[in-house]
Amino acid sequence: MELRPLRSFIAAAEDGNISKAAIRLGMTQPALSRQIKGLEEELGVALLDRKAHSFSLTTAGEVLLREGRGLLEKADTIEQRVKATAKAQVLRVGYSPSLSAGILAPAMESFTQVHPRAKVELSDLSTQEMIESLQKGTLDVIVTATPSKEMTDISWTTVQLQAWRVAVPQQHALMKKESLAPQDLHDQKLVVYSQRDYPDYWNVITGWFKHQKINAKIACECDGVTSLISAVEAGLGVAMVVERIACLIPDRIMLKRLEPQPLPVCISAGLLYHQREDKVLSVFIEELKRAASKDDAKHVLEKKGIKGCG
Repeated sequence: MELRPLRSFIAAAEDGNISKAAIRLGMTQPALSRQIKGLEEELGVALLDRKAHSFSLTTAGEVLLREGRGLLEKADTIEQRVKATAKAQVLRVGYSPSLSAGILAPAMESFTQVHPRAKVELSDLSTQEMIESLQKGTLDVIVTATPSKEMTDISWTTVQLQAWRVAVPQQHALMKKESLAPQDLHDQKLVVYSQRDYPDYWNVITGWFKHQKINAKIACECDGVTSLISAVEAGLGVAMVVERIACLIPDRIMLKRLEPQPLPVCISAGLLYHQREDKVLSVFIEELKRAASKDDAKHVLEKKGIKGCG
């Protein structure tokens, strides 16, 4: 049984009028009548009980209308999936360079091997911008620190836990110390991410400083990792950062251990709840987790003066 005559029959049955159905399908009335007649001949049963100016469905016609709708829905779904597979899927990823350095690149490389037709679009955004873009539907997945505020529309998958470090510029008095204690930061000038764009970072840092009874001075607020690194390198102050940033900083900045320190930063992949079953997104997130599980950052950290990642 071909699908075109079936569509014609269902349209006529739903409209209850051959003429109306023909107009909806963009056909002439005689052509539609011939298709339905041909379908009856193919099935060997009468589908319509025809009268002078109207018709009603036979018992067989009622069965075909009910079962045929499901068949057409399934056929349409198959067609959509086949067409979607043939097209290059675009994966829109928002990320934080300071958190995803050393993770995102190998994950993308492995992902594109599994999905060679996929196109990945990257957007370097603040945490707030990423979340808003994800909620608006302009991003498919984001890689950032898990927000402290619960969001019922976003599903988070932990990718990696990162310890804190203190970024210290050359010629700074703290450069001589192998590791730092909280009181070493007392009265120091701090370079931090902006409170507006990175509220969770701000809350963690200020809360920890208050708990440790540290009186530090905010010397500069930055809108991203590039400006933060530049400010530290220029000697404006020291910065509380995650160890992953070692992949990005120049040799003129050293990362110092800090003990005790705030709780580790949970780097996560976030996507909307209704997309959790999307197989392409699931593969990408698994590649992020696999890349994070490899201790790629260890050797970079050692070059920056840290003997390990723990």
